Amino acid sequence: MRPDTSAEYVDHNAEAARLERTAGLYPEDAEHLLLQAAAHLELADDRPRATAFYDRLLSSATPLENPFLVRALKAANLWEYGHEAEAKAIIEGVRAASPRDPAPWVIVAESLESHDELEAAQQTFTEAATHLLTDVPEPPYATHPVLFGRHRVRRMLGLPHDNWDALADTLHSSPVSLDELHDPKRVWSLGSDNPAELEAEISRLRAELGTYREALSRPFPVAVLHWPAAELSELLTAYPTLAEEYPSHEEHLATIEASLRELAASGTPNLGIVTGTVPSYEAFAASEGASPGDASLLPQYATTLAARGRAEAWPPERGAGCWCGSGVSYGECHGANQGTGV
Repeated sequence: MRPDTSAEYVDHNAEAARLERTAGLYPEDAEHLLLQAAAHLELADDRPRATAFYDRLLSSATPLENPFLVRALKAANLWEYGHEAEAKAIIEGVRAASPRDPAPWVIVAESLESHDELEAAQQTFTEAATHLLTDVPEPPYATHPVLFGRHRVRRMLGLPHDNWDALADTLHSSPVSLDELHDPKRVWSLGSDNPAELEAEISRLRAELGTYREALSRPFPVAVLHWPAAELSELLTAYPTLAEEYPSHEEHLATIEASLRELAASGTPNLGIVTGTVPSYEAFAASEGASPGDASLLPQYATTLAARGRAEAWPPERGAGCWCGSGVSYGECHGANQGTGV
């Protein structure tokens, strides 16, 4: 159950407890699972317990994949139940660290925005845009909220458009313009007696809802399973019946790329790759009461890894390393000369 699900349909405390148990079973996914659990606790208005989850992750001996994201979420949560000074100190720390991941920037900037610290929010969004997008030919999807949030805050401050705002306008795909969506006077139209104004506001709300739904769909990609060479060798040694699925590692890699290109050509959005390990696959098979040698388990395993937040988006961003782990950029490896635009 996703944290954004209405409390009318989910017991957030029970979901948090379930996710905490799952994190115990899959320690390699504890960061992702406990962050979801903390989100459920925030929705259940148990913010102190959510903070305890963030502290648990930050004090863990296991290195975090995204410590700044955890810190940003902790700061936003603390501010919501009265710990403003501590929240602001964490926010300043995140800003000073200049993370390469857009998510922490967006979270701390929106926290400032929600508490009417509009100047600080605008400065934070601008720092993020400058740090992440200077000399970048095409902003990655993950950076769009930085530009949209900056546009929104600057609109509320009454600031004139600049180059970053113009870029946000070009990236915005909704039929309702960003200027209209971010109009500070919109709230007045909700109390209007003018049918035309009310109809226009309904259209704006529908556009926002469509954008929100699109964003929510992205963390759950259609994922293809990838086995590194050593893992595939171990898998086939232990379960030779799977050799029919994987004649060779080179063919396995080629099949992954071809499958993803075919899915992309058919219009399937939000594609990703999950990397398997033999111990993880054996644990999954045991949980399903099935034999790891059963090839029908492989797509289920891939889906489970994706749901646990293990998927990497495909194709990789411009200049990023290839998904196959070769150490070469994607454009020079599996993405070479195949019209990916990366």
